[in-house]
Amino acid sequence: MNSLIIASRELRSLFLSPLAWTMLGVTQLILAYMFLTQVDYYLTIQPKLVGIPNAPGITDLVIAPLFANAAVILLLITPLLTMRVISDERRNKTISLLFSAPISISEIVLGKFLAIFSFLLIVLFSIALMPLSLLTIGELDLGKFSACLLALALLMAAFNALGLYMSSIASQPTVAAVGSFGALLLLWIIDWAGSNSGNSSNLLEYISIMRHFENLLRGLIHSTDIIYFVLFIAGFLILSIRRLDNDRLQK
Repeated sequence: MNSLIIASRELRSLFLSPLAWTMLGVTQLILAYMFLTQVDYYLTIQPKLVGIPNAPGITDLVIAPLFANAAVILLLITPLLTMRVISDERRNKTISLLFSAPISISEIVLGKFLAIFSFLLIVLFSIALMPLSLLTIGELDLGKFSACLLALALLMAAFNALGLYMSSIASQPTVAAVGSFGALLLLWIIDWAGSNSGNSSNLLEYISIMRHFENLLRGLIHSTDIIYFVLFIAGFLILSIRRLDNDRLQK
């Protein structure tokens, strides 16, 4: 219950700042342009696909690329959302007040996580409206569309958890943002070198967040990918709790 109270307060304060509205507007503008570009491309090649058996449909050629593009944009904006969550408390010397409140560290971390994730779900909802608009002119593969939604939701939660941890260990929001972006980018491209050279590593492929995201984006929902994201999110939330627990003991 305390986590929900913290989440609602954090979400309210987020929308009172111009940052949230700017991110929503810019994200929608960029993705809408990319979406319309993909639709135009699909309409151009559609006559050529008619005679091809098992040809890719609008879900593969429009929706999946839209969610892939959204993932790249989220890689850029999520560190900006999470950078102030805890490091701002430390910079403004208000973290002692937070520690003295009659709530547990777990509730504090979970509340702040839910606040950012709620904002990201609003972004996800606005993205989902674009493919749904295509129902007026054609049919969608709702199974693959649902897999794309699941993939992006898990990716958002993973980005959020890592960004929250970086914010918990950084003393300045800028440092937290740069650290989050660097760590996420590394996890995104960690297996590129092996793939390009033909000597791919199973370990690097499993660590790479992009590999698991792409599997879900293709509609291939495996327990391995789901477990990876669950462990990733839980791991960084636990690390954030442990970090703040140590800070509280030192106060």
